[in-house]
Amino acid sequence: MIKTERITNTFRAFGNRNYSLFFGGQSVSQIGTWMQRTGVSWVVYTMTHSAFMLGLTVFVSQFPSFLFSLLGGIASDRYNRYKVLLITQIASMVQAVLLAILTYANHYRVWEILLLSGILGVINAFDVPARQPLIHEMVTDKADLPNALALNSSMVNLARLIGPALSGIILVKFGAGTCFLLNAVSFVAVIISLLLMKLPVYVTAPVKKKIRSDLSDGFTYLKNTSSIRIMMLMLGLISLLVLPYNTLLPVFAKVVFKGDAATYGYINSFIGAGAVISSVFLASVKPEANLKFILLINTIVLGVSLLLFSQFSYFPLAMFFAALSGFGMMCQTTICLTIIQVDSDPEMRGRVMSYVAMAYFGMLPLGSLIIGVISQKIGAPAAIFFQGITALIIAVSFYKYLRSDQ
Repeated sequence: MIKTERITNTFRAFGNRNYSLFFGGQSVSQIGTWMQRTGVSWVVYTMTHSAFMLGLTVFVSQFPSFLFSLLGGIASDRYNRYKVLLITQIASMVQAVLLAILTYANHYRVWEILLLSGILGVINAFDVPARQPLIHEMVTDKADLPNALALNSSMVNLARLIGPALSGIILVKFGAGTCFLLNAVSFVAVIISLLLMKLPVYVTAPVKKKIRSDLSDGFTYLKNTSSIRIMMLMLGLISLLVLPYNTLLPVFAKVVFKGDAATYGYINSFIGAGAVISSVFLASVKPEANLKFILLINTIVLGVSLLLFSQFSYFPLAMFFAALSGFGMMCQTTICLTIIQVDSDPEMRGRVMSYVAMAYFGMLPLGSLIIGVISQKIGAPAAIFFQGITALIIAVSFYKYLRSDQ
């Protein structure tokens, strides 16, 4: 009986019909997204053999989200988030189709792939601020919200487990074009799920302020809300200095482990496996649990696992630490996002998430560019070793705040 209640508690957000539809559609789409992401990085690396170009690829694909995320947040707060999300999903599908056509033509250049990746970054700037707050509208019982957010992370990371593994196999057997085409097809699932939803009738809010005033209000709100401000700072530092370790995985696959595209896919999948376990763990955490203390522990786990991953060339052992890094990484980012969303006022949530997108999509591409340059000088293993040290320094720096409720 106790076990049954625990399982029910873990998946309680599925009692919300709209959220169940969203989860199902996004699960398929996210697998395609990870297939495309893996394919783009591998194609660029095999064409250039440059760690710097890997960093530049991430930078180009995500920095536009930083530039336009504030506008995306305003759009999320001013307009129907459901329609905004539907538009971004259709636009993302078109981008994947264009990438597939370009690759199948077999006359593509690196700059063309980077251009299409940049277009996707602009689309994501409007997608993320609409997607996350819309979950609040899908969940009728607000007590289920933390569980829905944790399950959302588990869905993303299950896709991270499956997508790269499939991508590695497809890259070897059929080529990158097939990865991109399958991603385009995967968007059909999420578009159908959105069309089947029955959300409350949208009431247009009167727009009384200019965009500049909305931006100023959002910044003032963050400045005056310490719990959100500190989580944003921690998320930004981790995104800039630690999370870009993913950028160097193609180098590990080809140089350290002497493998191919399938090897790269497997590394991503082990990280995804750890992230999936992390998401299930977070979904099972009781509402009264101290999330800040769990955040502290998993920031340390992330740092230690990166230190050890960087030092082993024996693939099975390295994959254990890769999975452990996925666990720590996902706990870290998910808890930061959960605290930020739960503590945000409903009327400010879109703008808050746009600042979150800036902290993540702004810092991560910059970090990827920096780590690409550093790796070019000192090598990928040494670069990831120092990223592990940095994670531990961040954990120590935020120790007092994260232990404040103990």
